[in-house]
Amino acid sequence: MNLIDCVTNRLFMAVGSRLQRVEPGIAAASLPQFAGPAPGLVIRAPREIVNPQLIRFGRDVKIGPSSVIKATTSFPGSWLSHPDGQHVSQQFTPSISFGDRVTATSALQVVAFERITIEDDVMFAGNIYLSDGQHATGRGDVPYKYQGIEGIAPITIGRGSWIGQNVVILPGVTIGENAVVGANSVVSADVPAQSLAVGAPAKVVRTWDVAAAAWVRAAEASRASDSGTAAVRQS
Repeated sequence: MNLIDCVTNRLFMAVGSRLQRVEPGIAAASLPQFAGPAPGLVIRAPREIVNPQLIRFGRDVKIGPSSVIKATTSFPGSWLSHPDGQHVSQQFTPSISFGDRVTATSALQVVAFERITIEDDVMFAGNIYLSDGQHATGRGDVPYKYQGIEGIAPITIGRGSWIGQNVVILPGVTIGENAVVGANSVVSADVPAQSLAVGAPAKVVRTWDVAAAAWVRAAEASRASDSGTAAVRQS
């Protein structure tokens, strides 16, 4: 390596190091105005936020880089519009609400057409997708990008839940308090409180036994519940 290359590399390293130190401050200063106060909010850059006036944050929410949070008021946008207007046009009145102390590692995607509620102390891993609507598939002879949005139904993520890496949460799902969704799962149905669900589609495999203070297999919990019901009927 010649002298010029050496100096150039050192210069780039110095600039990169400086940018790393100042980026959090720049990211904080450039946050838009949301629906209400958001004390302690961190959303690391790069990021995309659409219609922040329809998005509400509790205290001390921390969201990693490459995240997308969209409260979608109209469809389609410019990318999905047909040049001759041969697409379905729709209007929405969405809202997105984050509770206190929600954290997300990176690449959290939250897309609302109606309502998405994330309660206190939820923990998201990386690359998680939540949307309360999906692209319509009513026609097999028309590009799906032009068919509009269907199946719109609110999503709720309960307090204290943990959502693992690469999870997809579909419209209409409610995840109960202190539930766990394992990595790479696709959640298409409700997940009860204090349960562990995995798979595509996600299925409950363990539940928290309050009396035993331990996780038990879902089949064991079901048998215990059935036994209790039978005992009540016999009494």
